Amino acid sequence: MAPQELPLSRYDLTTYWGRVKHASDLTDPRTLFVSGTNLQKAIELVTGFKSGNVKVDVSNSPSMEDVWAAKKIVDSTIHPDTGEPVLLPFRMSSFVLLNLIVTGGMLQPGLGTTGTVVWQIINQSANVAINTSNANKSTPLSMSDLITSYLTAVTASCGVAVGLNSLVPRLKNISPSTRLILGRLVPFAAVVSAGVVNVGLMRSGEIRTGIDVFTQKEKGDTSEPESLGKSKKAAILAVGETAFSRVMNATPIMVIPPLVLMKLQQGWLKKRPGWTIPVNLGLIFTTSIFALPLALAAFPQRQAIDVSHLEPEIQEKAAKRGIKTVEFNRGI
Repeated sequence: MAPQELPLSRYDLTTYWGRVKHASDLTDPRTLFVSGTNLQKAIELVTGFKSGNVKVDVSNSPSMEDVWAAKKIVDSTIHPDTGEPVLLPFRMSSFVLLNLIVTGGMLQPGLGTTGTVVWQIINQSANVAINTSNANKSTPLSMSDLITSYLTAVTASCGVAVGLNSLVPRLKNISPSTRLILGRLVPFAAVVSAGVVNVGLMRSGEIRTGIDVFTQKEKGDTSEPESLGKSKKAAILAVGETAFSRVMNATPIMVIPPLVLMKLQQGWLKKRPGWTIPVNLGLIFTTSIFALPLALAAFPQRQAIDVSHLEPEIQEKAAKRGIKTVEFNRGI
């Protein structure tokens, strides 16, 4: 049977809200509970549809909704470059739950220096695992570079957190309420600064050697895209956009819950201190659920770029074939 085209998403990825809906599918925690058997069935259904061996909306056959549901499972579980499942704790569908634990620890009121350092180390360890698991795999990072990047990110986050924690109490020309607010925002400053460093270092190999750029498929073309080579300029764009999206994700999660909690501690929680941790976790979870898809959707994961913005050798290859636009996997 003739192959059939299956778009990258059921939503319009050229629009921001289309990407938000797509990101919501990728980060849906419910996909974590799909068994290995059902994952294999989903892979077979998607593969069968693409090959033309599975017809939909006919007697005793899957519907198109079934195909999209299967694709959601595949996309949230399988890495687009390797074709292998991403380790479960570090899938983007695990992010909200993992982030709930880590952020809840970092945002505990009254953490001392030891607690601050421990939770910053845990946070950067989780970031390294997520970045490594979901990065573009056409240019893998060596173990020595991985260790160096990890240690640098940990040093940066701990340095910022401990430094600001010691600095804020010494600010004498501000009101106590302002000093309290600044103290609650110290984890945000540490996470954002170290997060940018983390992404840059963890994916520095991509910048040094470049990432694959591929020919774009025409509508109806079911063949695999062909690489025109590796581009450092595409890598810089991919890493920069990923770092920016991490800042977009961290900002509401690290700012809204601590400020709301502080307000509640001055009122409703003042007589109910036992509710502090559950309320804090609830605020973090609610913010994370909404913030993550909005941040991931800031830039397309599979992104198109004009060849005129890339290296001369790629421009030359593209010109010979009349190609003006290529695409690359930005990673997450």
